[in-house]
Amino acid sequence: MGNISSCCENCFQGRRSQSYEPLLLENEREAVADLLQYLENRTTTNFFTGSPLSALTTLSFSDNVDLQRSAALAFAEITEKEVRPVGRDTLDPILFLLSSHDTEVQRAASAALGNLAVNTLRLSVNLADNKLLIVKLGGLEPLIRQMLSPNVEVQCNAVGCVTNLATHDDNKTKIAKSGALVPLTRLARSKDMRVQRNATGALLNMTHSDENRQQLVNAGAIPVLVSLLNSPDTDVQYYCTTALSNIAVDGANRKKLAQSEPKLVTSLVMLMDSSSLKVQCQAALALRNLASDEKYQLEIVKADGLQSLLRLLQSTYLPLILSSAACVRNVSIHPLNESPIIESGFLQPLINLLSFKDNEEVQCHAISTLRNLAASSEKNKTAIVKAGAVQSIKELVLEVPINVQSEMTACVAVLALSDDLKGQLLEMGICEVLIPLTNSPSSEVQGNSAAALGNLSSKDDYSAFNDVWDKPDGGMHRYLYRFLTSPDATFQHIAVWTIVQLLESGDPQLISNIRSSNLLVPNIRTLAVSRTSSRSSSAGTPHSHGSRHSYSETETGEGQGEIQLLSRRILEFVDGDVEGLISSSVTGSHMQPGSSIGSSNRDHEELRRSVREAFAPGSHR
Repeated sequence: MGNISSCCENCFQGRRSQSYEPLLLENEREAVADLLQYLENRTTTNFFTGSPLSALTTLSFSDNVDLQRSAALAFAEITEKEVRPVGRDTLDPILFLLSSHDTEVQRAASAALGNLAVNTLRLSVNLADNKLLIVKLGGLEPLIRQMLSPNVEVQCNAVGCVTNLATHDDNKTKIAKSGALVPLTRLARSKDMRVQRNATGALLNMTHSDENRQQLVNAGAIPVLVSLLNSPDTDVQYYCTTALSNIAVDGANRKKLAQSEPKLVTSLVMLMDSSSLKVQCQAALALRNLASDEKYQLEIVKADGLQSLLRLLQSTYLPLILSSAACVRNVSIHPLNESPIIESGFLQPLINLLSFKDNEEVQCHAISTLRNLAASSEKNKTAIVKAGAVQSIKELVLEVPINVQSEMTACVAVLALSDDLKGQLLEMGICEVLIPLTNSPSSEVQGNSAAALGNLSSKDDYSAFNDVWDKPDGGMHRYLYRFLTSPDATFQHIAVWTIVQLLESGDPQLISNIRSSNLLVPNIRTLAVSRTSSRSSSAGTPHSHGSRHSYSETETGEGQGEIQLLSRRILEFVDGDVEGLISSSVTGSHMQPGSSIGSSNRDHEELRRSVREAFAPGSHR
């Protein structure tokens, strides 16, 4: 920031040879002499206190422009070599010089101020107080005036200083309200690349809060930032891409971008092939934020963004993997994008990322994308299972973090909706890992695992459930008992529905296991007569979108009635003519109506349909 190469000794020596000393005040002559001596011993001199600072202050407040220039140059050179936290006694003379009408004084003073406000990440000392104090003492007003200067050097240093000041959160709002955003936006179009870099860097620093982003948009920054995505300078590309990514966090801003910037997605897709890794990363993140909206989800695919995202997804650089995985997850939310993503070759790379233990977020994005891809198409579900996703889930799910477990079990629950795949999933032994997870400390993992087991139970061959009736971890038996006795009506609902499915299977062993259970039957009897207001919560359970119900939606007062009806249906099997009841029911995943106490066939069909829908975790998210 602000490289000032002028040698202060030469400045003073030159002025001495011009024989202007008689025009100087006595204290000014003494200050010149003292400062020359200090500069000769600069490596051991602290210019931010005592006599050295006093000499610089005297020259700064002089009416002699030559002395002001010398002081400003000295401050600039000193702060270039050494930066430390300073007080008002150091900043006051620099701020006075900043208001000078002399271009050279302005240039050097803004360089010195910018050095004192340098980004703290570059130094081992904390300069936050410097940034705050500069603004508190009124530094913004003269800096804004200098941004409007016709001199490029002055512009560059002033904008660079504002960029550094804007790295402190407490300064951002003050800068936004100071009137600085309009000149910053104008200077972002400067023909001088240094000014352009500093201005776009300052605009980026202003995008980290909702209020400041809105003021930036109002200042006309969006079209400037979008146009500069095509800059030949990678720093400018990076600043603009990151700023736009932050701006796109807000839904209202995405709407404005959609209305006014038709080439935005194309430009960002091109930047994913930049020679700069940081630009590639930010381009993918910007697209990820844009893809929060349906329009952009489709537009990214239309702009051939999938191939670039696939390349980044297979990178060895974590930020690229993370940004592209997050973007693909959002793009996959739109049902029309499911097949294009699969056809572009994403399945195997996504499955490979399930075991990416270095980053939990990458795993979550990968499995969530797979679930989204499976949501609307039997063909896609089959392709995902065939590619090995379920086998990977089975191998990993008991060891991964809880957030990943939640996503994995939700994915299995969606895949288990396919009648054609239920047998394959059971043969893979997926129940062996789902059952232990029904006792997870996470209610979301519990709910998703139970949903998957419930969806798998609605099939013709139930022998796999006999194999896991008592194991592992107490098997289906203990899992159903825990859910029946849960204070959460959602879990009660899942349990009684699953038991109905198992009884209607017609499997003699399953029916015998349930009828003879001292854990299940007494609790079912309680639920059959109880209309107490059990706690119902959707926390941690899969939610559906669109036309599907969430668990929480089924567990209102009407949901309690469904639990009671299903419990009575179970007791018909436990206490009644089992063979007759089975012959009057149609088993399988389609859940056709059977007889039910207190309800017509049509009512029972609607009841069971609502329960079935409750087992379908959110289609896309």
